[in-house]
Amino acid sequence: MTALSFFVLHWCLLLMLDDISVFAKMGVSFKYWDDCLDAEDMEEMWNDAEVSKEWIDAGEMKGQKVHLSRDPDGQAFLTQTEMKAVAGIVAHRHFLSQIDPDMICAISELESDRQPLAMRYNKKTKDTTVGIMQVLPKTAEWLVRENGYQTYQIEGNLELLHKPFINVYFGAAYLKWLSSYDGKDRNEEFVVRAYRGGPKKANHKSTLDYWRRYLLVKQSLPSRRRMFENHSSVPNDSAPAVHVPQNKGEWRYWDSRASPEDMEELWKDSDVLREWTKSGEQRGKVRFSHDPEKRPYLSRPELRAVAEIIVSKHFSDSGIRPTALSALAEVNGKRFVDGIGSHTGIMGIDYEKAVWLHRELGYKAYKIDSVEDLLNPFASMYFAAAYLVWLNKYEGRERSPQFVIQAYLGGPENVKLQETGPLWLKFEQALSYYEDPKSLREQGGSCIIL
Repeated sequence: MTALSFFVLHWCLLLMLDDISVFAKMGVSFKYWDDCLDAEDMEEMWNDAEVSKEWIDAGEMKGQKVHLSRDPDGQAFLTQTEMKAVAGIVAHRHFLSQIDPDMICAISELESDRQPLAMRYNKKTKDTTVGIMQVLPKTAEWLVRENGYQTYQIEGNLELLHKPFINVYFGAAYLKWLSSYDGKDRNEEFVVRAYRGGPKKANHKSTLDYWRRYLLVKQSLPSRRRMFENHSSVPNDSAPAVHVPQNKGEWRYWDSRASPEDMEELWKDSDVLREWTKSGEQRGKVRFSHDPEKRPYLSRPELRAVAEIIVSKHFSDSGIRPTALSALAEVNGKRFVDGIGSHTGIMGIDYEKAVWLHRELGYKAYKIDSVEDLLNPFASMYFAAAYLVWLNKYEGRERSPQFVIQAYLGGPENVKLQETGPLWLKFEQALSYYEDPKSLREQGGSCIIL
């Protein structure tokens, strides 16, 4: 760290003395990294070139326990190199790199000075926040119970929140939730200020100083390679697909996301069969196409086939057009398997909505136990189709195609039928990739969705 960087961080942290002075001591104690990570996570840390160099330079050896760093008071902390690695691994493994690891690192710097055993008691709310990201235990439990973040089962064992990977996971989950708070895409300033003071304080003067300190800290972080900087690009079927090998814990193959029954249906589609045969795919291990940034996406033949299978098996009497579902995937998820930005999965449908459709309206053909279930293209398409059916009779009356599409993309309360909005225009453009141009002309440029 440069002298300037150290000065900036030291100054920012001094401004927070009132907060960090109430850190409590815990019965939990970590002496080694191995005390708070499992073997797989330790392997991931050793695989990070900067971490392994730092550890080896400090005299650590692979195969032996790795010491946690200690401050002058004897409190364990993560170095900036270690923090950067943890943030990067968690963001990539669980959040499809849609959460900026630098945001996680900067917040951890401000919230706890990267101390996994830190605790802060709020006299006003009577709440205690925990760990590197100062996660509120009841928030973590809510994220598990209501939002599908179930990778770590912490109920009844909240001391797990002191483990770096687990704490960062729930901190990142809350950041992800804030990024689409109240159904709107939120900018970085809103997310950071809301993380500190809650969504209602995101624009309040009480969180402005935190935002300013966050910017200073983020600017002073060690430089890092951003895994995914451009979230607006769209895969181009004319460009060569980049195939990457599957790493443990990462879903890089169709077969790891879709059921054997759905895969068999895909193999029966003539266009998909032709495409997969040409690229040398084998049953049981079909690779997704990847863009240059290694994000998995569906080709248009694959997307159209998934839509046709879902409609024919589950919505044959509803009148939904597979082409309309395909066009929605183009607009909302840009055909990326993991979704894009705050939009989850190929159809960009959020977890809460899918759970509601499953529990309240009886759409149970696909399970929806966690957010990851929506990373199955078939499940994402299924719940999207179910939502279209519901929107078609929104508030008990038949709705027009324009209403249904605008409501799907922007929420039924935001539809403005008196004007041809940009969402509808984007949908019509995407529809042209799947509809016969002659058919579109005969429909006067419109389409029948339901």
